[in-house]
Amino acid sequence: MDDLLQGAAQALRLLLGGDRETWQIVALSLYVSGAALLISTLLGVPLGAWLGLRRFRGQRLAVALLYTGMGFPPVVIGLFVYLLLSRAGPLGMLGWLFTPRAMIAAQSILGLPLVGGFTLAAVGGVDPALRTQVRALGASAAQATLAVLWEARAGVIAGVAAGFGGIISEVGAVMLVGGNIQGDTRVLTTAIVLETRKGSFDTALALAFVLLGLTFALNALALRLQRRIE
Repeated sequence: MDDLLQGAAQALRLLLGGDRETWQIVALSLYVSGAALLISTLLGVPLGAWLGLRRFRGQRLAVALLYTGMGFPPVVIGLFVYLLLSRAGPLGMLGWLFTPRAMIAAQSILGLPLVGGFTLAAVGGVDPALRTQVRALGASAAQATLAVLWEARAGVIAGVAAGFGGIISEVGAVMLVGGNIQGDTRVLTTAIVLETRKGSFDTALALAFVLLGLTFALNALALRLQRRIE
């Protein structure tokens, strides 16, 4: 209990005291996770809506793959991205390995199935008659899809929140492709691992409290949005 209290106090000291390294880590974490969440949302929401509203050959397989991706081991995603971006890989010419861009790519792949899967489930819970009625009133297919998404907006918001939680809490994949380089690719999760290995449990706990605070703040915002739109 004392360790937890000391960690919380240390977290406040690091943040309120303006510790440069801590704020740099927090800023990079928000940048990488925010960019990955944006990409995951822009791709995942349309994908989930398309899988939920269209009927085509192989749909069940596509849905099964999407749901499988929701529980895919992050370290495997990291290895996949690492091989793609390595010098011998097909995308090695980009020079992204051990940069924030590689971390964003890995986290985007991790977040996409979460956002898409939750969107698919939310769209599936909407009365099918809604889309038929909207089309009967002269709406286009895109407008009908937007109407369904609006009706399922609470579930979509939950999916975005789940995507952010899965992205910002990831450590294995970002460590593989980012390298945990101080000042360049060190984020909250990798910094916590490093400080724990060094035996600096007070700093590790402080960073853990910062990570929990960020996650709590986003979930609180998502909950507030859900209540306002219900």
